[in-house]
This record gives sequence, C-alpha cells and structure tokens, in this order.
Amino acid sequence: MARLEIELFRARSDNFGVLVHDPESGRTTSIDAPEEQPILDALARRGWTLTDIFTTHHHQDHVEANLALKQRFGATVTGPVHEADRIPGIDRRVGDGDRFDFAGHAVEVIETPGHTAGHICYHLPGDRLLFAADTLFALGCGRLFERPARDMWASLSKLLGLPDDTEVYFGHEYTLSNAKFAVTVDPGAALRARVEQIEAMLAAG
Repeated sequence: MARLEIELFRARSDNFGVLVHDPESGRTTSIDAPEEQPILDALARRGWTLTDIFTTHHHQDHVEANLALKQRFGATVTGPVHEADRIPGIDRRVGDGDRFDFAGHAVEVIETPGHTAGHICYHLPGDRLLFAADTLFALGCGRLFERPARDMWASLSKLLGLPDDTEVYFGHEYTLSNAKFAVTVDPGAALRARVEQIEAMLAAG
C-alpha cells in the first residue's frame, strides 16, 4: 500500500486547507472545505482530482465550499452524524467509533465535543495521522462554543491516548497567539524561546 501524500495550504484568513491523496487509486479527500479557490489551486498544483470531503463540524469556515466542490467534482461528503442537518451536501453520516475505508486506508472517527456539540476528528491509525480540525491546536485547543470545558477535557483525553508518533493536522494557524497567551500564564524561558521560534518561522514563510 502506497504512503498517503498530503498537501497543506492556507485558506481564508487563518484556516489550513489539507488535501490527502492516495497515489495508487487517485482518490483525494479535502479535510473540510474552508474556501473553494485555494482548494482548486492546490489540486491543480498537484494534478489531483477531488473525490471526497471529510467534514469535521458545521462552522461556516469549514463547510463553505462543500456544495461548490461537490457540484464540480461529484465528491462524496462525509460528516458528523450529530450535525448532519447543518453539513451542506452530506452523503455519509459518521459517529464515534465508526470506521470506513479510504482507498484501502482505515479511517476511524473520534467524536470530540467541545468546540461544537458534534465535532469529530478523523484518525488513520495505519498511517499515524490525525485530522483534528478545531479540537486541538499547537499550544492550545478550540474555543468552547457549544459544550462545557469538561466535555472538551474528555475529548482531549481521548486524543492523548493515541500513539505518540501520530502526526496531527489542525484547522487554523493560531500557534503564535496561543504561545503568547501561554507566556502570560507561564513566563518561563522555554515558552519565551518557543514564541521567538514561531515568530522566526512565520517571518520565513
């Protein structure tokens, strides 16, 4: 089985777009669909054709391009069962513990309520990949809009149980703002050095 290829790019003001491609089958999924044009540009850059959209939650900045991409490519939209009525174009509803196949790669659904009531993450255990969207960020977690902190804590605890070598992709670039907030809580040398490192990386593009 070929290794999955991943294309990471920016969309909207601070979203990450993520395309996951299986070179053997040619199937390509977009993790959420924050904005149509950056996704089209990324597909064209790699010469890929979109076949799937894996939606994590109902917020507009994650589903905005669902219908346009579905109309253009005939992509199958998978999304959280508990938010199905708010996911444009949804074809397949999935919940906690569900498993399905993506081009021979097992995909496991992890329900992570907190940011929204029905938020889900997509875990590919055989590929050591987690697509966490707005549950988990570098140096932070998603804002609590629909569920209390105890639910987010339970969700993060689930993710903590994944293997340490899991590669995590999240939905927004909040790293610098999260780091600066963390320094106000713990102004230690390690965090201050991390802020400087992040600023240098962002400046370098």
